[in-house]
Amino acid sequence: MQCLQDQDALIPRPRGTLPKVCAAVLAANTIGGVVFLSPERLFGWVAVVILILTLGPLLHGLCLLAEEMFHHSNTRYQGRGLLGHVLPACGFGGKTLLAAALAGLMLYLAGDPLSHEGQCSKLLFLASALYALLKSLGVLGPSEVEVSDICEGRKMNVAHGLAWSFYIGYLRLVLPRLEDSIAAFRATHQASSSFSGRGSRKLLILIPLNANISHKLEDGDDNIHFYDNLPNNDIDRAGVRGRVYKHSVYRVLGEHGKGHECVVEYATPLLTLYSMSQESSAGFGEPERRQQVLLFYRTLQDILEHSLECRNRYTLVLLNDEHEDDPHFLSKAILRHLQQQEREEYCLTPPPQQEMVHPLSKAPPSALPINGVWHSPELMSREPTLMFSLEEPQPLKEPIEDTDDYQEAS
Repeated sequence: MQCLQDQDALIPRPRGTLPKVCAAVLAANTIGGVVFLSPERLFGWVAVVILILTLGPLLHGLCLLAEEMFHHSNTRYQGRGLLGHVLPACGFGGKTLLAAALAGLMLYLAGDPLSHEGQCSKLLFLASALYALLKSLGVLGPSEVEVSDICEGRKMNVAHGLAWSFYIGYLRLVLPRLEDSIAAFRATHQASSSFSGRGSRKLLILIPLNANISHKLEDGDDNIHFYDNLPNNDIDRAGVRGRVYKHSVYRVLGEHGKGHECVVEYATPLLTLYSMSQESSAGFGEPERRQQVLLFYRTLQDILEHSLECRNRYTLVLLNDEHEDDPHFLSKAILRHLQQQEREEYCLTPPPQQEMVHPLSKAPPSALPINGVWHSPELMSREPTLMFSLEEPQPLKEPIEDTDDYQEAS
């Protein structure tokens, strides 16, 4: 399980609710301090703060609304209604308006918390206007963590689109046909016996963190050799009659030169990520590319785990670029996953025929007596197997009354 643990250590988990908990604790402590210092003005101060925090975004929304209405109402909204689409897009949501209305009502009931008349209204308008100005200038813009959280939560990253495209346009089409293709391949390649293992009958999808993939696997590792192609799958797709989908079989050599055939390929969407990082106009550097590769892996894994059509027909192999100095890192990673899958498979085989020798007969030299019966240790040391009885279930026997027979005998 070492290779899977290494992968889990690299994949970022979805962000949780810890910021909300910290904010709630901070707000509770602050309110407790205000209650301790001046409890008579608590509701007034809370109302003023909420009004500032809601009127500021509303004023900034007015600035956004002016831009949208004058320049983008037809191109971005296709003339749709103002209330239904444009206002919510500019920040005039129901929660913000409701919070501002409740804060205004609370301030009216609690009274002005400031000592001088008119200071509260001046503070509200000044703070809201300055908020809108700073927000428009980007000073109060969302942080990178917030942007990342929004993009991940709404599935707006480049990696999400690439993962779904890879699944819808390729994996969902070819993986259900993979087993038949391998069976046809084995029928024409009788010498190839490595496909007998369950792990070898899956598609190994390589996902390197640096997204720099070669078009021929043997270029990166001389322990990997191209063997042959599986039979083509011809699928009518998007107006193309008989579009060809194919997989390549490679022979991977182990430590003792033993070859293992398997169907392996790189995830082709990584070519897009790598090309984007090489274009300055894309604004996509190496750190962003690495982050998108990890999100691509996590998204694709989640998609495939919930796909009944692709279940048990694939293996995702995340390749860490820290081991680039090893010339055989790729072949070792492939063999680790093949061996791990073989260990995870459980085959139901017929129980071994264990011969029992009568105690009076001549037992083999290595036999051991157990409960009066000689057993061979070679047979007993085999791996446990599931044993099934082929006989039909019999009804339980009724109890036999033998009291009279016992009395007559006595």
